[in-house]
Amino acid sequence: MSIRFRLLTEADVKAVLTMDDLVETMSAALQSYSSGGVTQPVRTVIPMEGDHAFFGLMPAFVRGASGANVGDARAGLGAKLVTVVGSNAARGLPSHLASILLLDPETGALQALLDGRFITEARTAAVSAVSSRLLARKTSKSLAIIGSGVQARSHLEALSRVHTLRQVTVWSPNKLHRDAFVEEAKTAWSPAPIPAPTITAVDHAGEALVGADIIVLVTSSPVPVLEDGWVKPGAHVISVGACRPSQREMDPALVARARLFVDSRGAALVESGDVVLGIQEGRFGPDHIVAELGQLVAGAAGRRSDSEVTIFKSLGLAVEDVTAAQLAYRRAVERGIGQELLL
Repeated sequence: MSIRFRLLTEADVKAVLTMDDLVETMSAALQSYSSGGVTQPVRTVIPMEGDHAFFGLMPAFVRGASGANVGDARAGLGAKLVTVVGSNAARGLPSHLASILLLDPETGALQALLDGRFITEARTAAVSAVSSRLLARKTSKSLAIIGSGVQARSHLEALSRVHTLRQVTVWSPNKLHRDAFVEEAKTAWSPAPIPAPTITAVDHAGEALVGADIIVLVTSSPVPVLEDGWVKPGAHVISVGACRPSQREMDPALVARARLFVDSRGAALVESGDVVLGIQEGRFGPDHIVAELGQLVAGAAGRRSDSEVTIFKSLGLAVEDVTAAQLAYRRAVERGIGQELLL
């Protein structure tokens, strides 16, 4: 018996997913995860030959929720297969590549095969936007981005959906890359009719952080890229890089003094060097993690004052990929996008 499934390319996925939809969908997915509505293990990671290369498997089963709105986490079953190969840039390929498999949660049959690179890029930024909506000060207007790759671009887009940004400052080690990012960001500013903020590149990471209300770390650095003293009282820090237990993106003193939030406690205590190494060094214990983001969506306490620093440590969850892929699949079916194939 043949199985019919839908093949969605990156262009197909981009045609049916918007950042506004993803922010709301990720909010619902995180709440479902933290409330026990999702079964998923911590991702399996297999090192590959070569520096900075590994293969990850991220499966998830999402139990159904009632309703049919965009933000509802419907029943879903699937997995993302992701590779990170640092040397891909020399080949003209993205360092992060991914494919997402969706299975029918009733029969287990293959339902869809989707490019996962764009979904990973966009859903990561959407989750960060959820964190900023919940944890950053409501008056936040200035953004510092450390890094100038695809995640820098997607985070600028996502955060502009939840804040009225007036100043964006960017730093990355490669001047050509950061200057190119600024020019692209100015040209591609999308939240019209909202006026574009002032977007500038600077020559030092510390300079980028001066006065920043929101700080985004989207680097591949295995060592801290910001110092504790650079972060002003009341700032919200979003750390997206350093996803292995031996890597750090943040000054450990900053992690110790800030109010720390994560997407998954289980993952953070195994995968995040910013958390794992801090515990090993006796700087804090596992209970330093205040809450998961999904618990905040459900109403748990987040920021307590305008002066405390908050950190969201993002690692990325399979439920985010599966629910984003579900949304893309439903939209594609409705609009007749993609190819229907036989297995």
